[in-house]
Amino acid sequence: MTTQQTPRRTPPEPVLDDSPEGRAARLRRAARAINPAAAPRAGVRAVQRWQTFRVRQRELLDESNRLQSELWAQIHGAGPAPSTGAQGTEQTPPAGDQRSRRRDEPSGRTRQPLLWASPFSIGFTGALGVLLAWLLVQNLTRLSSVLTYLLIAVFLTLALNPLVEWLTRRGVSRPSSVFVVFMGFVTVVAVSAVTLLPGVVAQAVTLVERAPQVVEEVAASPWLVELDQRYAVSERATTELDRLLTERGTWTTLFGGVLGAAGWVAGSLVGVLTSAILTLYLLATLPAVKDGAYRLVPSSRRSGVVRLAEEIMRRVGGYALGQATVATINAVCSWLMMQVLGIPYAAILAVSVGLLGLIPLIGATLGAVIVALSALTVSPTLALVVLVYYVIYQQLENYWIVPRIMKRTVSVPGAVTVVAVLAGGTLLGVLGALIAIPVAAGLLLIYEEVLVPRQERL
Repeated sequence: MTTQQTPRRTPPEPVLDDSPEGRAARLRRAARAINPAAAPRAGVRAVQRWQTFRVRQRELLDESNRLQSELWAQIHGAGPAPSTGAQGTEQTPPAGDQRSRRRDEPSGRTRQPLLWASPFSIGFTGALGVLLAWLLVQNLTRLSSVLTYLLIAVFLTLALNPLVEWLTRRGVSRPSSVFVVFMGFVTVVAVSAVTLLPGVVAQAVTLVERAPQVVEEVAASPWLVELDQRYAVSERATTELDRLLTERGTWTTLFGGVLGAAGWVAGSLVGVLTSAILTLYLLATLPAVKDGAYRLVPSSRRSGVVRLAEEIMRRVGGYALGQATVATINAVCSWLMMQVLGIPYAAILAVSVGLLGLIPLIGATLGAVIVALSALTVSPTLALVVLVYYVIYQQLENYWIVPRIMKRTVSVPGAVTVVAVLAGGTLLGVLGALIAIPVAAGLLLIYEEVLVPRQERL
Protein backbone atom coordinates (compact mmCIF):
# COMPACT_ATOMS: atom_id res chain seq x y z
CA MET A 1 0.00 0.00 0.00
CA THR A 2 1.58 3.16 -1.13
CA THR A 3 1.01 6.59 0.32
CA GLN A 4 0.72 9.51 -2.02
CA GLN A 5 2.70 12.58 -1.00
CA THR A 6 1.11 15.89 -1.59
CA PRO A 7 3.38 18.51 -3.16
CA ARG A 8 4.52 21.36 -0.87
CA ARG A 9 3.07 24.66 -1.74
CA THR A 10 5.50 27.51 -2.11
CA PRO A 11 4.24 30.79 -0.74
CA PRO A 12 3.70 33.39 -3.36
CA GLU A 13 6.38 36.04 -3.67
CA PRO A 14 5.38 39.30 -2.04
CA VAL A 15 4.52 42.00 -4.44
CA LEU A 16 6.51 45.15 -3.73
CA ASP A 17 4.73 48.39 -4.01
CA ASP A 18 6.96 50.46 -6.25
CA SER A 19 4.92 53.57 -5.88
CA PRO A 20 6.33 56.58 -4.01
CA GLU A 21 4.02 55.87 -1.06
CA GLY A 22 5.22 52.23 -0.89
CA ARG A 23 8.89 53.21 -0.91
CA ALA A 24 8.30 55.78 1.82
CA ALA A 25 6.51 53.16 3.96
CA ARG A 26 9.40 50.72 3.59
CA LEU A 27 11.90 53.39 4.61
CA ARG A 28 9.84 54.20 7.75
CA ARG A 29 9.71 50.51 8.74
CA ALA A 30 13.49 50.15 8.23
CA ALA A 31 14.16 53.23 10.34
CA ARG A 32 11.97 51.88 13.21
CA ALA A 33 13.77 48.50 13.01
CA ILE A 34 17.21 50.04 13.59
CA ASN A 35 18.42 49.41 17.16
CA PRO A 36 21.75 50.91 18.11
CA ALA A 37 22.27 48.23 20.74
CA ALA A 38 21.99 45.52 18.09
CA ALA A 39 24.65 47.02 15.79
CA PRO A 40 27.43 44.63 14.70
CA ARG A 41 30.59 44.53 16.76
CA ALA A 42 32.70 45.50 13.76
CA GLY A 43 30.76 48.72 13.45
CA VAL A 44 31.28 49.47 17.14
CA ARG A 45 35.03 48.96 16.82
CA ALA A 46 35.12 51.19 13.75
CA VAL A 47 33.36 53.97 15.64
CA GLN A 48 35.77 53.59 18.57
CA ARG A 49 38.81 53.75 16.27
CA TRP A 50 37.44 56.89 14.65
CA GLN A 51 36.92 58.54 18.01
CA THR A 52 40.46 57.61 19.08
CA PHE A 53 41.82 59.02 15.82
CA ARG A 54 40.01 62.31 16.35
CA VAL A 55 41.38 62.61 19.89
CA ARG A 56 44.91 61.95 18.67
CA GLN A 57 44.46 64.46 15.87
CA ARG A 58 43.46 67.17 18.35
CA GLU A 59 46.49 66.36 20.52
CA LEU A 60 48.86 66.63 17.55
CA LEU A 61 47.29 69.90 16.48
CA ASP A 62 47.74 71.33 19.99
CA GLU A 63 51.39 70.20 20.00
CA SER A 64 51.93 71.82 16.60
CA ASN A 65 50.46 75.09 17.85
CA ARG A 66 52.74 75.00 20.90
CA LEU A 67 55.87 74.42 18.77
CA GLN A 68 54.82 77.18 16.40
CA SER A 69 54.44 79.60 19.30
CA GLU A 70 57.88 78.71 20.69
CA LEU A 71 59.51 79.11 17.29
CA TRP A 72 57.81 82.47 16.78
CA ALA A 73 59.03 83.64 20.17
CA GLN A 74 62.62 82.55 19.43
CA ILE A 75 62.68 84.31 16.06
CA HIS A 76 60.87 87.54 16.89
CA GLY A 77 61.47 87.77 20.63
CA ALA A 78 57.90 88.88 21.25
CA GLY A 79 54.55 87.35 22.12
CA PRO A 80 53.26 84.02 20.92
CA ALA A 81 52.50 83.37 17.29
CA PRO A 82 48.92 83.28 16.00
CA SER A 83 47.85 79.64 16.39
CA THR A 84 45.37 77.50 14.51
CA GLY A 85 42.45 75.88 16.20
CA ALA A 86 41.03 72.42 15.84
CA GLN A 87 39.35 73.30 12.55
CA GLY A 88 42.57 74.66 11.01
CA THR A 89 41.46 78.32 11.08
CA GLU A 90 43.76 81.04 12.34
CA GLN A 91 42.87 82.28 15.81
CA THR A 92 43.74 85.93 16.39
CA PRO A 93 43.83 87.46 19.84
CA PRO A 94 41.07 89.85 20.79
CA ALA A 95 41.32 93.50 19.95
CA GLY A 96 42.09 94.39 23.58
CA ASP A 97 45.06 92.01 23.67
CA GLN A 98 46.39 93.44 20.42
CA ARG A 99 46.16 97.00 21.75
CA SER A 100 47.89 96.03 24.99
CA ARG A 101 50.65 94.21 23.07
CA ARG A 102 51.26 97.22 20.87
CA ARG A 103 51.30 99.42 23.99
CA ASP A 104 53.88 97.19 25.71
CA GLU A 105 56.27 97.27 22.73
CA PRO A 106 58.91 100.04 22.74
CA SER A 107 58.15 102.97 20.51
CA GLY A 108 59.95 103.08 17.16
CA ARG A 109 60.74 99.35 17.17
CA THR A 110 59.02 96.87 14.91
CA ARG A 111 58.57 93.20 15.56
CA GLN A 112 59.54 92.22 11.98
CA PRO A 113 63.22 91.41 11.24
CA LEU A 114 65.27 93.17 8.56
CA LEU A 115 64.09 91.89 5.19
CA TRP A 116 66.64 90.85 2.56
CA ALA A 117 64.38 92.41 -0.07
CA SER A 118 64.97 95.91 1.28
CA PRO A 119 66.82 98.40 -0.99
CA PHE A 120 69.73 98.68 1.45
CA SER A 121 70.27 94.92 1.53
CA ILE A 122 70.07 94.63 -2.25
CA GLY A 123 72.55 97.47 -2.75
CA PHE A 124 74.97 96.15 -0.15
CA THR A 125 74.86 92.63 -1.59
CA GLY A 126 75.38 93.92 -5.14
CA ALA A 127 78.34 96.09 -4.12
CA LEU A 128 79.91 93.18 -2.25
CA GLY A 129 79.46 90.93 -5.29
CA VAL A 130 81.09 93.49 -7.61
CA LEU A 131 84.04 93.87 -5.22
CA LEU A 132 84.55 90.11 -4.99
CA ALA A 133 84.34 89.77 -8.78
CA TRP A 134 86.94 92.51 -9.25
CA LEU A 135 89.31 90.89 -6.75
CA LEU A 136 88.81 87.52 -8.44
CA VAL A 137 89.62 88.93 -11.88
CA GLN A 138 92.74 90.65 -10.56
CA ASN A 139 94.01 87.49 -8.88
CA LEU A 140 93.20 85.32 -11.89
CA THR A 141 95.21 87.69 -14.08
CA ARG A 142 98.18 87.38 -11.76
CA LEU A 143 97.79 83.61 -11.54
CA SER A 144 97.45 83.09 -15.29
CA SER A 145 100.77 81.24 -15.55
CA VAL A 146 99.86 78.94 -12.66
CA LEU A 147 96.47 78.20 -14.22
CA THR A 148 98.21 77.46 -17.53
CA TYR A 149 100.52 74.93 -15.87
CA LEU A 150 97.55 73.40 -14.08
CA LEU A 151 95.55 73.02 -17.30
CA ILE A 152 98.51 71.38 -19.04
CA ALA A 153 98.94 69.00 -16.10
CA VAL A 154 95.22 68.13 -16.09
CA PHE A 155 95.23 67.26 -19.79
CA LEU A 156 98.42 65.23 -19.46
CA THR A 157 96.87 63.41 -16.50
CA LEU A 158 93.69 62.62 -18.41
CA ALA A 159 95.78 61.44 -21.37
CA LEU A 160 97.98 59.12 -19.26
CA ASN A 161 95.28 57.89 -16.89
CA PRO A 162 93.83 55.33 -19.39
CA LEU A 163 97.24 53.64 -19.51
CA VAL A 164 97.38 53.60 -15.70
CA GLU A 165 93.92 52.05 -15.47
CA TRP A 166 94.85 49.49 -18.14
CA LEU A 167 97.78 48.32 -15.99
CA THR A 168 95.61 48.40 -12.85
CA ARG A 169 93.02 46.11 -14.43
CA ARG A 170 95.78 43.59 -15.07
CA GLY A 171 96.75 43.30 -11.43
CA VAL A 172 99.40 46.03 -11.09
CA SER A 173 98.93 48.31 -8.09
CA ARG A 174 98.03 51.94 -8.65
CA PRO A 175 101.35 53.42 -7.39
CA SER A 176 103.37 51.01 -9.53
CA SER A 177 101.21 51.75 -12.57
CA VAL A 178 101.64 55.50 -12.08
CA PHE A 179 105.41 55.11 -11.75
CA VAL A 180 105.70 52.93 -14.86
CA VAL A 181 103.51 55.16 -17.04
CA PHE A 182 105.07 58.43 -15.89
CA MET A 183 108.63 57.16 -16.29
CA GLY A 184 107.73 55.78 -19.70
CA PHE A 185 106.36 59.18 -20.72
CA VAL A 186 109.47 60.97 -19.43
CA THR A 187 111.69 58.44 -21.21
CA VAL A 188 109.92 58.93 -24.53
CA VAL A 189 110.20 62.72 -24.23
CA ALA A 190 113.86 62.53 -23.20
CA VAL A 191 114.81 60.10 -25.98
CA SER A 192 113.00 62.24 -28.54
CA ALA A 193 114.76 65.36 -27.27
CA VAL A 194 118.18 63.69 -27.26
CA THR A 195 117.59 62.31 -30.74
CA LEU A 196 116.20 65.44 -32.33
CA LEU A 197 117.85 68.22 -30.34
CA PRO A 198 121.41 67.87 -31.74
CA GLY A 199 120.12 67.89 -35.31
CA VAL A 200 117.79 70.79 -34.60
CA VAL A 201 120.56 72.82 -32.95
CA ALA A 202 123.03 72.04 -35.74
CA GLN A 203 120.55 73.00 -38.42
CA ALA A 204 119.63 76.16 -36.51
CA VAL A 205 123.31 77.19 -36.33
CA THR A 206 123.72 76.43 -40.02
CA LEU A 207 120.64 78.49 -40.81
CA VAL A 208 122.03 81.46 -38.87
CA GLU A 209 125.41 81.16 -40.59
CA ARG A 210 123.86 80.84 -44.03
CA ALA A 211 121.24 83.53 -43.46
CA PRO A 212 123.04 86.18 -45.60
CA GLN A 213 123.63 83.66 -48.38
CA VAL A 214 120.00 82.51 -48.22
CA VAL A 215 118.83 86.11 -48.41
CA GLU A 216 121.05 86.71 -51.46
CA GLU A 217 119.79 83.55 -53.14
CA VAL A 218 116.19 84.52 -52.51
CA ALA A 219 116.86 88.06 -53.72
CA ALA A 220 118.49 86.72 -56.90
CA SER A 221 115.59 84.45 -57.75
CA PRO A 222 113.91 85.43 -61.05
CA TRP A 223 110.43 85.88 -59.64
CA LEU A 224 111.67 88.23 -56.91
CA VAL A 225 113.78 90.23 -59.40
CA GLU A 226 110.72 90.72 -61.58
CA LEU A 227 108.70 91.75 -58.52
CA ASP A 228 111.42 94.25 -57.57
CA GLN A 229 111.45 95.76 -61.04
CA ARG A 230 107.70 96.31 -60.92
CA TYR A 231 107.25 97.63 -57.38
CA ALA A 232 110.78 98.73 -56.27
CA VAL A 233 110.69 96.44 -53.25
CA SER A 234 114.45 96.49 -52.55
CA GLU A 235 114.66 100.29 -52.60
CA ARG A 236 111.78 100.63 -50.18
CA ALA A 237 113.22 97.93 -47.91
CA THR A 238 116.64 99.63 -47.87
CA THR A 239 115.11 103.00 -47.00
CA GLU A 240 113.06 101.53 -44.17
CA LEU A 241 116.09 99.63 -42.81
CA ASP A 242 118.25 102.78 -42.77
CA ARG A 243 115.52 104.65 -40.93
CA LEU A 244 115.24 101.94 -38.28
CA LEU A 245 119.01 101.76 -37.74
CA THR A 246 119.30 105.52 -37.24
CA GLU A 247 116.51 105.70 -34.67
CA ARG A 248 117.57 105.76 -31.02
CA GLY A 249 115.00 103.31 -29.72
CA THR A 250 115.77 100.56 -32.22
CA TRP A 251 118.78 99.13 -30.35
CA THR A 252 116.98 99.40 -27.01
CA THR A 253 114.05 97.47 -28.43
CA LEU A 254 116.39 94.91 -29.96
CA PHE A 255 118.28 94.43 -26.69
CA GLY A 256 115.00 94.13 -24.79
CA GLY A 257 113.82 91.55 -27.28
CA VAL A 258 116.93 89.46 -26.69
CA LEU A 259 116.43 89.60 -22.92
CA GLY A 260 112.76 88.79 -23.39
CA ALA A 261 113.63 85.75 -25.47
CA ALA A 262 116.05 84.55 -22.80
CA GLY A 263 113.40 85.05 -20.13
CA TRP A 264 110.87 83.18 -22.25
CA VAL A 265 113.22 80.22 -22.57
CA ALA A 266 113.85 80.15 -18.81
CA GLY A 267 110.13 80.48 -18.08
CA SER A 268 109.36 77.67 -20.51
CA LEU A 269 111.81 75.36 -18.76
CA VAL A 270 110.26 76.19 -15.38
CA GLY A 271 106.80 75.63 -16.82
CA VAL A 272 107.74 72.23 -18.23
CA LEU A 273 109.19 71.13 -14.89
CA THR A 274 106.17 72.44 -12.96
CA SER A 275 103.71 70.77 -15.31
CA ALA A 276 105.58 67.46 -15.03
CA ILE A 277 105.50 67.55 -11.21
CA LEU A 278 101.80 68.47 -11.17
CA THR A 279 101.07 65.65 -13.61
CA LEU A 280 102.80 63.14 -11.36
CA TYR A 281 100.87 64.28 -8.28
CA LEU A 282 97.54 64.32 -10.13
CA LEU A 283 98.13 60.84 -11.53
CA ALA A 284 98.93 59.50 -8.07
CA THR A 285 95.99 61.17 -6.29
CA LEU A 286 93.36 61.14 -9.05
CA PRO A 287 91.04 58.55 -7.38
CA ALA A 288 91.10 60.47 -4.07
CA VAL A 289 90.49 63.79 -5.84
CA LYS A 290 87.54 62.36 -7.76
CA ASP A 291 86.08 60.74 -4.64
CA GLY A 292 86.32 64.00 -2.70
CA ALA A 293 84.64 65.91 -5.53
CA TYR A 294 81.86 63.32 -5.84
CA ARG A 295 81.09 63.59 -2.12
CA LEU A 296 80.03 67.19 -2.66
CA VAL A 297 77.13 65.97 -4.81
CA PRO A 298 73.87 64.89 -3.09
CA SER A 299 73.60 61.12 -2.77
CA SER A 300 70.35 61.06 -4.76
CA ARG A 301 72.15 62.43 -7.84
CA ARG A 302 75.65 61.11 -7.20
CA SER A 303 75.45 58.06 -9.46
CA GLY A 304 74.40 60.12 -12.48
CA VAL A 305 77.06 62.76 -11.85
CA VAL A 306 79.75 60.08 -11.45
CA ARG A 307 78.75 58.41 -14.69
CA LEU A 308 78.72 61.71 -16.57
CA ALA A 309 82.05 62.89 -15.13
CA GLU A 310 83.78 59.59 -15.90
CA GLU A 311 82.54 59.72 -19.49
CA ILE A 312 83.76 63.31 -19.91
CA MET A 313 87.20 62.44 -18.51
CA ARG A 314 87.41 59.38 -20.74
CA ARG A 315 86.62 61.42 -23.83
CA VAL A 316 88.98 64.26 -22.94
CA GLY A 317 91.83 61.85 -22.20
CA GLY A 318 91.20 59.92 -25.40
CA TYR A 319 91.17 63.13 -27.42
CA ALA A 320 94.45 64.39 -25.93
CA LEU A 321 96.22 61.08 -26.53
CA GLY A 322 94.74 60.74 -30.01
CA GLN A 323 95.65 64.29 -31.06
CA ALA A 324 99.24 63.76 -29.91
CA THR A 325 99.40 60.53 -31.91
CA VAL A 326 98.06 62.21 -35.07
CA ALA A 327 100.54 65.09 -34.72
CA THR A 328 103.43 62.65 -34.25
CA ILE A 329 102.46 60.71 -37.38
CA ASN A 330 102.30 63.98 -39.33
CA ALA A 331 105.75 65.02 -38.11
CA VAL A 332 107.36 61.67 -38.96
CA CYS A 333 105.80 61.56 -42.44
CA SER A 334 106.87 65.17 -43.09
CA TRP A 335 110.45 64.39 -42.04
CA LEU A 336 110.57 61.38 -44.39
CA MET A 337 109.17 63.48 -47.25
CA MET A 338 111.73 66.25 -46.70
CA GLN A 339 114.56 63.73 -46.54
CA VAL A 340 113.48 62.22 -49.86
CA LEU A 341 113.05 65.58 -51.61
CA GLY A 342 116.23 67.05 -50.14
CA ILE A 343 114.60 70.00 -48.37
CA PRO A 344 117.05 71.64 -45.94
CA TYR A 345 116.50 71.85 -42.19
CA ALA A 346 114.21 68.82 -42.17
CA ALA A 347 114.53 68.19 -38.40
CA ILE A 348 113.53 71.73 -37.41
CA LEU A 349 110.64 71.74 -39.85
CA ALA A 350 109.42 68.31 -38.71
CA VAL A 351 109.38 69.40 -35.05
CA SER A 352 107.49 72.55 -36.05
CA VAL A 353 104.96 70.50 -38.02
CA GLY A 354 104.44 68.17 -35.03
CA LEU A 355 103.90 71.02 -32.56
CA LEU A 356 101.57 72.88 -34.89
CA GLY A 357 99.66 69.66 -35.55
CA LEU A 358 98.40 69.77 -31.96
CA ILE A 359 96.36 72.88 -32.81
CA PRO A 360 92.95 71.90 -34.22
CA LEU A 361 91.77 72.99 -37.68
CA ILE A 362 94.66 75.26 -38.69
CA GLY A 363 97.72 73.58 -37.16
CA ALA A 364 98.41 71.11 -39.97
CA THR A 365 97.82 73.82 -42.60
CA LEU A 366 100.30 76.17 -40.92
CA GLY A 367 102.90 73.40 -40.84
CA ALA A 368 102.38 72.70 -44.55
CA VAL A 369 102.79 76.41 -45.38
CA ILE A 370 106.06 76.62 -43.42
CA VAL A 371 107.50 73.57 -45.19
CA ALA A 372 106.36 74.89 -48.58
CA LEU A 373 108.03 78.26 -47.94
CA SER A 374 111.24 76.48 -46.98
CA ALA A 375 111.06 74.44 -50.19
CA LEU A 376 110.49 77.65 -52.15
CA THR A 377 114.03 78.74 -51.28
CA VAL A 378 115.23 75.75 -53.31
CA SER A 379 112.87 75.96 -56.28
CA PRO A 380 109.23 76.78 -57.01
CA THR A 381 108.75 73.31 -58.47
CA LEU A 382 109.82 71.72 -55.19
CA ALA A 383 107.40 73.96 -53.29
CA LEU A 384 104.59 72.83 -55.61
CA VAL A 385 105.50 69.19 -54.98
CA VAL A 386 105.36 69.83 -51.22
CA LEU A 387 101.91 71.39 -51.52
CA VAL A 388 100.65 68.41 -53.53
CA TYR A 389 102.05 66.05 -50.88
CA TYR A 390 100.27 67.86 -48.05
CA VAL A 391 96.97 67.96 -49.94
CA ILE A 392 97.12 64.18 -50.40
CA TYR A 393 98.27 63.62 -46.81
CA GLN A 394 95.46 65.77 -45.40
CA GLN A 395 92.87 63.66 -47.20
CA LEU A 396 94.51 60.49 -45.89
CA GLU A 397 94.64 61.89 -42.36
CA ASN A 398 91.05 63.15 -42.35
CA TYR A 399 89.43 60.03 -43.79
CA TRP A 400 91.65 57.18 -42.58
CA ILE A 401 94.02 58.08 -39.72
CA VAL A 402 91.78 60.31 -37.59
CA PRO A 403 88.65 58.08 -37.69
CA ARG A 404 90.66 55.08 -36.50
CA ILE A 405 92.48 56.91 -33.73
CA MET A 406 89.71 59.25 -32.57
CA LYS A 407 86.86 56.74 -32.58
CA ARG A 408 84.72 56.73 -29.41
CA THR A 409 86.43 59.87 -28.09
CA VAL A 410 84.84 63.13 -29.21
CA SER A 411 82.07 63.85 -31.68
CA VAL A 412 81.64 67.59 -32.19
CA PRO A 413 79.79 69.19 -35.14
CA GLY A 414 81.90 71.25 -37.52
CA ALA A 415 80.28 74.60 -36.70
CA VAL A 416 80.70 74.01 -32.96
CA THR A 417 84.35 73.05 -33.54
CA VAL A 418 85.10 76.30 -35.40
CA VAL A 419 83.36 78.47 -32.80
CA ALA A 420 85.03 76.61 -29.92
CA VAL A 421 88.53 76.95 -31.41
CA LEU A 422 88.03 80.66 -32.14
CA ALA A 423 86.69 81.32 -28.64
CA GLY A 424 89.43 79.29 -26.96
CA GLY A 425 92.16 80.96 -28.98
CA THR A 426 90.77 84.41 -28.18
CA LEU A 427 90.55 83.73 -24.44
CA LEU A 428 93.66 81.63 -23.75
CA GLY A 429 95.75 81.78 -26.92
CA VAL A 430 97.32 78.57 -28.18
CA LEU A 431 96.41 76.69 -25.01
CA GLY A 432 92.78 77.71 -25.42
CA ALA A 433 92.76 76.44 -29.00
CA LEU A 434 94.25 73.13 -27.83
CA ILE A 435 91.62 72.50 -25.15
CA ALA A 436 88.66 74.01 -27.02
CA ILE A 437 87.42 70.82 -28.70
CA PRO A 438 87.46 68.53 -25.61
CA VAL A 439 85.77 71.24 -23.54
CA ALA A 440 83.11 71.62 -26.23
CA ALA A 441 82.68 67.84 -26.30
CA GLY A 442 82.13 67.80 -22.53
CA LEU A 443 79.55 70.57 -22.74
CA LEU A 444 77.73 68.75 -25.55
CA LEU A 445 77.67 65.58 -23.45
CA ILE A 446 76.12 67.50 -20.54
CA TYR A 447 73.56 68.94 -22.96
CA GLU A 448 72.65 65.49 -24.30
CA GLU A 449 72.63 63.63 -20.99
CA VAL A 450 71.21 66.26 -18.62
CA LEU A 451 69.40 69.14 -20.30
CA VAL A 452 67.58 67.27 -23.06
CA PRO A 453 66.19 64.48 -20.79
CA ARG A 454 65.10 67.10 -18.24
CA GLN A 455 63.17 69.00 -20.89
CA GLU A 456 61.61 65.76 -22.14
CA ARG A 457 60.29 65.00 -18.65
CA LEU A 458 58.58 68.39 -18.30
